[in-house]
Amino acid sequence: MTVDQLSTSRVQISIDLSHKGRQIGDLRARWSDNHVPGGYYLTPIASLSRGEGPTLLITGGVHGDEFEGPAALMRLLNDLDITHINGRIIIIPALNAPAIAESSRVSSIDGLNMNRAFPGDPDGSPVQMIAHYVEAELLPQCDAAIDLHSGGKASVFVTCALADVDPESPSGSANLALVKAFAAPYLWVAGPGNDDRSLNAAAARQKVPMIAAELGGGGSCNPDETDFAEAAIRRCLSHLEILPKHGDIPTPRITPLAVKETFIAPASGLFDRKFKVGDKVEKGQSAGWIHFIHEPERPSLPLVFGRCGTVLAVSNRGMLERGDLIAIIAEHCQIRDL
Repeated sequence: MTVDQLSTSRVQISIDLSHKGRQIGDLRARWSDNHVPGGYYLTPIASLSRGEGPTLLITGGVHGDEFEGPAALMRLLNDLDITHINGRIIIIPALNAPAIAESSRVSSIDGLNMNRAFPGDPDGSPVQMIAHYVEAELLPQCDAAIDLHSGGKASVFVTCALADVDPESPSGSANLALVKAFAAPYLWVAGPGNDDRSLNAAAARQKVPMIAAELGGGGSCNPDETDFAEAAIRRCLSHLEILPKHGDIPTPRITPLAVKETFIAPASGLFDRKFKVGDKVEKGQSAGWIHFIHEPERPSLPLVFGRCGTVLAVSNRGMLERGDLIAIIAEHCQIRDL
């Protein structure tokens, strides 16, 4: 099989994305270390292409301890009937493949967080090379993108889509349409505080409409979240007219939230939590305690919320270090046309 070398990237791809049909291959980042001397780190990629419709890129496994998205993508790859497709679906179920193999948030090869690596570096480490390939070579071929996350081992999120829906931004209106089709119960409204090293930011730089999703978390594979993700992607494919529409896309109530506070641990100890993800909390309300389990004579430290809002995410850890996440607090905001 011929492997084409892309002009601005060291990453090679073993399939031809311009061809029709069902193709499964790899992105190949050439590297040399103690584990793979003179070989390649492989990232599986699939293309399902028929007709002349748009292209949707769907990624999972940007963080290697988030499994609901990759599971939903593998279901789709197994089940989608190419004769029903009008366009192209590019699926990368494990974008940070070495991290997925080790159930690790970051890659053990270079220690990097893929969602803090964009726009990447064509001459960098494997994560940087893959990030560069996605932003410089792959996204420009796409009409839309979806990136599936969850809270991983460390946290749990409400089921939500994350997107820039500012109607003044280049893709804001198209992003909002994807949010409606995805139909998660919450919209995490991306703002100036969202990281410009993320895949969302890469899509924005390429002017490609995109949403990310948070699908619970905890470090396993929640069946409810995986079921939801699979159905949500099918709704987006119908919205883009890549798959046939089966009736109207549902328009459930979606609550838009803007992040207002990241509540972090003021001390190290056992986190005794008194709230759940999705709870509405009040300023001054008890959030629990930090117990100093190795110093039982030391009084426990009470925690209270510093503002009102909805708990977008919670820590999934029992023992916290000072500075660790306790919760992300968001407030309801108004979004035009939602």
